[in-house]
Amino acid sequence: MTDPVVRTFRPEPNDYVWTFGGAPPMARVEPGTVLELFTEDCFAGRVRGVDDLVSEVCDFPYVNPQTGPFWVEGAEPGDTLAVHFVSMRPARDWAVSTTVPLFGALTSTHLTATLQDPLPEVVWIWQLDRDAGTARFEARFGDFHVDLPMSPMHGTVGVAPANLEVRSSLVPDAHGGNLDTPEMRAGVTCYLGVNVEGALLSIGDGHARQGEGETCGVAAECAMDTVLIVDLIKATPCPWPRIESDTHLMSTGSTRPLEDAFRIAQTDLVQWLAAERGLHVLDAYQLVSQAVEAPLANVVDTNYTSLAKIDKRYLPGGDAMGGMHARMVETARRFRG
Repeated sequence: MTDPVVRTFRPEPNDYVWTFGGAPPMARVEPGTVLELFTEDCFAGRVRGVDDLVSEVCDFPYVNPQTGPFWVEGAEPGDTLAVHFVSMRPARDWAVSTTVPLFGALTSTHLTATLQDPLPEVVWIWQLDRDAGTARFEARFGDFHVDLPMSPMHGTVGVAPANLEVRSSLVPDAHGGNLDTPEMRAGVTCYLGVNVEGALLSIGDGHARQGEGETCGVAAECAMDTVLIVDLIKATPCPWPRIESDTHLMSTGSTRPLEDAFRIAQTDLVQWLAAERGLHVLDAYQLVSQAVEAPLANVVDTNYTSLAKIDKRYLPGGDAMGGMHARMVETARRFRG
């Protein structure tokens, strides 16, 4: 068995893209390629200290830069792109979080309009010990600090949308995008339905860690060195982004209101199990109803994102997506040597 092809990309500042769709490919890659990528943080590296306010150092809408897009040879509408994350490591020894006026789950926004004053902008710098795997929270208004375990993830993974749409990199939807789920971590395989020739995969928005919901709207944002494998499942649709780990199958749904995002994720998981595990849709519905977990991804983005997650131990025998996850795990093992 031959070793996988490995390609490395470290974009220059002018190489980043800010949308899904509407941007030419950075490179063309063959299915099975290992990509070693650098991604900048959501503020393009401009917030480096507590005095760097987003409103002063960032130029909206140029936030959430993406590395890509990558044209995957042979990808056509109706296929599914498989992205397996081999490793994620913060590229710097710090991460940043902040409150943003009129943004977040616990404040007034332009969609939830009230007469309350916006929250002030406050920046927190998280010190990362990459060897120990910890991220230090330090209070801005007291002398408290605590070390939390790092749990690196990518907030944004997606392909070009359908129907000639161009979507901001801040938006999650059926194409993927800014899903902001802590489940998008090393060891998982993300499945994305292909909408245009070449798929046009992009990733970004690294987080050293994030709680479910991303309540204040900003995680512990960091630049990331990420290794992933990209592959292709022909003639297999994937209506919403799906995630497979060694132990679980997960479906995502993104929209507003939050209960409709929940419904999308739950419906997609039921239909996925019915299609691939030989269950009648009503049996799948009953099994999901009693065994599902429903972690929140974000309740702050343009669309909210909910997950539906089920343990593989409870499912009839068989492999999801033709066994792609297991094959990509084996490719990752050979890559690591």
